[in-house]
Amino acid sequence: MCRTGGVPDPAETGDEASTDAAFTALLEDSAEDLYESAPCGYLSTMMDGTIAKINTTLLDWLGLDREAVAGRKRFADLLTIGGKLYHETHFAPLLRMQGELRGIALDMRRQEGGPLPVLVSAVIKRGSEGEPLLIRITVFDASDRRSYEKELLRRREEAERARAEADEARRQAEADRARLADALAVLQRSLVPDSLPAVPGLESAVHYHTASPDQLGGDFYDLFPVAGGRWAFFLGDVCGKGPEAASLTSLTRYTLRAAAHHDPDPASALTTLNAVLHERYTGDGNPRYCTCIFGIVEPGGEHGPTTVRLASGGHPPALVLRSDGRAEFLPTPGGLLIGVLPSAPIGTAETVLAPGDTVVLYTDGLTEARMGPGRDDLYGEDALHAFATDHAPASPHELITALTGLLESFGDGLDDDTALLALGVPAAPSLISPSTSHTS
Repeated sequence: MCRTGGVPDPAETGDEASTDAAFTALLEDSAEDLYESAPCGYLSTMMDGTIAKINTTLLDWLGLDREAVAGRKRFADLLTIGGKLYHETHFAPLLRMQGELRGIALDMRRQEGGPLPVLVSAVIKRGSEGEPLLIRITVFDASDRRSYEKELLRRREEAERARAEADEARRQAEADRARLADALAVLQRSLVPDSLPAVPGLESAVHYHTASPDQLGGDFYDLFPVAGGRWAFFLGDVCGKGPEAASLTSLTRYTLRAAAHHDPDPASALTTLNAVLHERYTGDGNPRYCTCIFGIVEPGGEHGPTTVRLASGGHPPALVLRSDGRAEFLPTPGGLLIGVLPSAPIGTAETVLAPGDTVVLYTDGLTEARMGPGRDDLYGEDALHAFATDHAPASPHELITALTGLLESFGDGLDDDTALLALGVPAAPSLISPSTSHTS
């Protein structure tokens, strides 16, 4: 502070004087000392590269004596082999052409400790006539920067290697998944017939939707001849998915075929299947079961009715589309899941198909498809009945095509396997269409 009247305080005047003196002392370094002890390396060379002057900083970095360098070595002699090559092919030609270079990365040779990474800037000093006199070079220690760059490079290489490994793993997984899907598709086709046989006096159509290509489905169906000009057919759904479901499906399908040839009564065939499944799976404490609807159809030809007899073990009822535009379920009450009990009750039903009538069997993937914004509502049998009424009358091919479109409309709401099998009497008996099949 100043006293009144602007007279400086004696103590304050002394402090300021001391500070100014200390600051002035700091600035009294000679130019030579600033050159020799600079935080970077300095050297000057003749135009041929011979070192004329070099500062202490650079000599200390390289572990050299001034007497062994000044007038005895060229700048290129201080560089590593790679640095020399770059100096001769790029650095020196560019410097002569441009007159200056800035921030060139080079490696200098140290007496001990390996190469020293540096950044070099150089400028040609010229005379009054523009003639080149000497080269002034500034050298910055880039060890920390080089280490940082190496670390970045190492991490980038690690990331690229990890990405390549992840890409390879993904490609391998995709290839494995494709092979698995192909194998599952082949196995799936072995569990259901490739196509339906042509049945005299009847049309037939089928559709099979697999919910997941990565898992074997549990739905099954078949159509085959039995004695007396009759035809047996069945459709069902085993519990579970995957290999165990496939094993159960295979056993179920071949058991029903054998049972039908032995006794073509629908209830008898399901009773045999129930006994086989219960004996095979219940004893090991891992009961397996299925729902199934089994039928026998006797085509009437041109002069008689076509009779269909059905038996069901816990399966959704068959649906008949009549030629007059009606649609009706064929209830089979009382039927229990096949394989759960030693003796399971079987529900039965019988109907006659007139020309233009079609009967369709389906698994519960259709009626249990989820609808609505939250996928909280099931499609249900009432909606299916209304759908069938809207499409009646319809041939088996027309009906399966319509139902396939319905399944596709559910999108991700259809999360279960679904099988459809339709049999019908042609409206014009003389025009019998071949069987059709659809798989998705």
